[in-house]
Amino acid sequence: MQRPHTILWVDDEVESLAAHVLFLEEHGYAVERTPHGDDALALLRRQPYGVVLLDEQLPGRRGLELVGLVMVTKSEGAETMREAIGIEMDDYLVKPVNPRQVLSVITRLVEGQRIRQQRVARDFVTRFRELEQRRGARLGWREWIEVVAELAQWEARLGQGGQEGLRDALASLGRSLHADFAEYVRTRYPKWLQDASGDRPPMSPDVCAEFLAPLVRAHGKALFVLVDCLGLGQWEVLRPLITDMFDVEVSYYFSILPTATPYARNAIFSGLFPAEIAARHPEWWGERDDESLNAHEAELLAEQMADVLSPAPAVRYEKVSTSAEGEELLRKLPGYLAQPGVTALVFNFVDQLIHGRSEHAILHEVARDASALRSLTRTWFEESALMRALREAERRSVPVLLTTDHGSIHCNTPATVFAKRDATANLRYKFGEDLRAERPDTALLVDDLPSWGLPQMHLGVRLLLALSDHFFVYPTKLREYQGRYRGAFLHGGVTPEEMIVPVALLTPRSAG
Repeated sequence: MQRPHTILWVDDEVESLAAHVLFLEEHGYAVERTPHGDDALALLRRQPYGVVLLDEQLPGRRGLELVGLVMVTKSEGAETMREAIGIEMDDYLVKPVNPRQVLSVITRLVEGQRIRQQRVARDFVTRFRELEQRRGARLGWREWIEVVAELAQWEARLGQGGQEGLRDALASLGRSLHADFAEYVRTRYPKWLQDASGDRPPMSPDVCAEFLAPLVRAHGKALFVLVDCLGLGQWEVLRPLITDMFDVEVSYYFSILPTATPYARNAIFSGLFPAEIAARHPEWWGERDDESLNAHEAELLAEQMADVLSPAPAVRYEKVSTSAEGEELLRKLPGYLAQPGVTALVFNFVDQLIHGRSEHAILHEVARDASALRSLTRTWFEESALMRALREAERRSVPVLLTTDHGSIHCNTPATVFAKRDATANLRYKFGEDLRAERPDTALLVDDLPSWGLPQMHLGVRLLLALSDHFFVYPTKLREYQGRYRGAFLHGGVTPEEMIVPVALLTPRSAG
């Protein structure tokens, strides 16, 4: 068992360390001294230490992975510093050192994480009170983005520190905002569509025109990456992994409703609402609600780019759903990025994970909650074809626009609905005749589909959109659906988690 308050100091002049040792002992540390590296290794085999101060350079970190290592040397040369970094020292001190310097380094290594967690907790408690006061306030779309983005950032920060009680408080605050957000969307969403020139947020059809087109216009080329179903919380844990390659500038937009791939992703690639896509391309849009509705994304993107840019740029499009497709993409990508125009990539891993989680017990266990889902997404991303594609773009100084089509929400509450047999099978939204929810507070009902940007269907068809963490069940299959889908991550409904999503401009650091 590691003793974090025990220090091992390896120095061939151990007699000169008495004052330093006394100072550290006064601050709660037990210090053992040895003049030789071989003796130090023997001591380390017998018992671990919180920090090892090394006057001699041991070869690498053999057996010392869990120990804080600090090189203490008389050399101020750059080569010595580089060597310390190369063998993965945690810090570096140049003699003569005073006791407070040593204490500062040891405190950072031994207690730094706990101190940081305490600071995060204090900051969160203060900010939590301020955020709670905004409940029930009449927020505009900018304020909603501000609040929801901050909640996602806190979610990621608290998740790193294992602050269970604070995370529960944060989750409770997020849920308390759902009713206010649903009412805001119910009253504002149709107005946004009726007056496109008014004060409305960027929405799915605006992503390419507002964010991608200026990038292509300025640089002649761009990599456009869409990760299906990447919520703000997941984005926050991926973001630190790319900041060494790119300067990251994050904006946000509202996904259209339903927050589902056939609607939201088509709207992004076409620059149109679903009703407009159906009017322009009736042969591509029917009443079926499945993946076939996304079969023409490449054509829609090329058409939109020709509308907003002159001359029309070349458009290359790839969809990645398997590791084999990822490897094939990476073979093509250098050639794509060498050419002007837009290279568009769609990655389906997160969406596949979320859907597969409801079907497979192992996935359900490893992605049991929002924190685990974020962790799993990060693990995938680190070794993914997407990460390798981003490295290739950075190496070639190609700017990247990275976004998603919608987020998801952890659903735990069944909501009974009544419908005819023709109703669609989705769990967070349904089209059908005579649809109604047993409890009106569980769903938003839309009778006038065109006013919500959706194609008019046959007479009597209406839309139900799930609110908060509800998922739809029929009275005849109540137990089956409860057992199968309680705790699932779903999308298609009306929550900030599903609707407010990131769009990030990644500028390669190599370009600077």
